[in-house]
Amino acid sequence: MRAETEQMGGSLAKLANGIEVFDAPTLDALETLAPITLPAAFALTARGFKIPAQAALTAYVWSWLENQVLAAVKLVPLGQVAGQRLLVALGAMIPAVVATAMATGDDDLSTFAPGFALASARHETQYTRLFRS
Repeated sequence: MRAETEQMGGSLAKLANGIEVFDAPTLDALETLAPITLPAAFALTARGFKIPAQAALTAYVWSWLENQVLAAVKLVPLGQVAGQRLLVALGAMIPAVVATAMATGDDDLSTFAPGFALASARHETQYTRLFRS
């Protein structure tokens, strides 16, 4: 998962730099952040486009949700219409999720997720070319 987020973050940073979204201080920061994760690259790119934090977070959550539903459509198989229904239903929850995230302080954040770690470890041994090639 780390390799994935660093690869995606590096690709986004390279794209944003190529279309000249970043100012000089951001370019300097990129050097100290290397390798950069996808969330950090997304945040810097949103900053470069002067997108307000709430709108940027909403876009990030939507893009994550859309990718998860797309994976479900391909893997379950779920079907296109069912996938769109999921996007409509779950997409309606995004404003509340964003509001909660914006109101959560740094001291209330944690990366402790043992169940997620176990599921990820099991997924590592599965063969699929769907997510990385």
